[in-house]
Amino acid sequence: MPNIETQRHPILVIGAGPSGAIAATLLKRQGHEVLIVERQRFPRFSIGESLLSHCIDFIEEAGMLDAVQAAGFQHKNGAAFAWGEEYSAFDFGETFSNGKPSTFQVQRATFDQLLADQAALQGVQIRYEEEIISADFSGPGPQLLARRLDGSEYRIDAGFVLDASGYGRVLPRLLDLEAPSNFPVRQAVFTHIEDRIEHPGFDRDKILITTHPEHRDIWFWTIPFSNGRCSLGVVAAAEHFAAASPNLDACLKDFVGQTPSLHKVLANAVWDTPARTIGGYSANVKTLHGPGFALLGNAAEFLDPVFSSGVTIAMRSASMAAGLLHRQLQGEAVDWQEDFAVPLKRGVDTFRAYVEGWYDGSFQDVIYHPGSSPQIRAMISSILAGYAWDTGNPFVSEPQRRLRMLAEICARTAA
Repeated sequence: MPNIETQRHPILVIGAGPSGAIAATLLKRQGHEVLIVERQRFPRFSIGESLLSHCIDFIEEAGMLDAVQAAGFQHKNGAAFAWGEEYSAFDFGETFSNGKPSTFQVQRATFDQLLADQAALQGVQIRYEEEIISADFSGPGPQLLARRLDGSEYRIDAGFVLDASGYGRVLPRLLDLEAPSNFPVRQAVFTHIEDRIEHPGFDRDKILITTHPEHRDIWFWTIPFSNGRCSLGVVAAAEHFAAASPNLDACLKDFVGQTPSLHKVLANAVWDTPARTIGGYSANVKTLHGPGFALLGNAAEFLDPVFSSGVTIAMRSASMAAGLLHRQLQGEAVDWQEDFAVPLKRGVDTFRAYVEGWYDGSFQDVIYHPGSSPQIRAMISSILAGYAWDTGNPFVSEPQRRLRMLAEICARTAA
């Protein structure tokens, strides 16, 4: 990269979203200088508004909890599921893992800006509207090319790079690390509405996940905010949209209209924001790390939005990577595979088992089964609250086998 301004930064973080802000702040609190390069100008829209309780652990670790609690976000204490006349609610205060009993439902534009501002207040340098356009990790240290909004470019010689670019997946794209997901291609159509919900069965302190009455692989999220608005979306395999209206607003309204229980909840809603869509969002990579870099959150892998696990995985990966990088910079020999990739994947694979169980119907059978014991519900609630790394929980240590056995029991007792 000749004849170009060169800057030296010991730690570069790509992306100022939750994983980038948390990772950078944790490293700064350990005494390291950190630069975040963020392609967009904040605040900016982002999907993924329903946080899990485990997120609060990392927000607290980064010294941001007081600011988040003071921001007036919607309190969230659990998750509710509805299918026709069936209804099942899980309380995050009643979990096997005894984690944080509540969390928040947030408009991500405001929430992400808050975390980034908190990072900056703690001394993290953030450059907005700059993007990484090339990366070379073949030499003695990472070399990246950054482009400013005015088109000018400069080189960054970095000591280590954390990619927290989310759906932008900067290093996976630039380094040919992307790998196909084993999940079918699904699509989400979503919007924000003034909800005006007066339905007596609706709990604003919980996300509501509604199963379509006929197609159990179609589901809706309803995420209320503290300002009388909510996020609403439908998720389905691509083929379910083949006969749908090309107009996204009409498409979403039609799916809601097919689902009487949700239609009643939203009877008074004001649909005042054009709907958006995202498809083929499930992603994977060949590796989570390499010489001089590690991938965080959605930059590495995204499963599915059904259990709102994305931000939790992102923050967990940020905390793990920051701790490991600090040890490395202190001169310790660290093993990124055994100390980062393997343990992170354990929790991701737990979520994966329950996402797969949701779509094949087995986990739905468990959720809607009326006779499950309080102890089992507490174990399931732990996973729904984000504690998917607690291997003391039998439904985490053996997620596929335990879920399969439980689903079989539920099926027999329902017969």
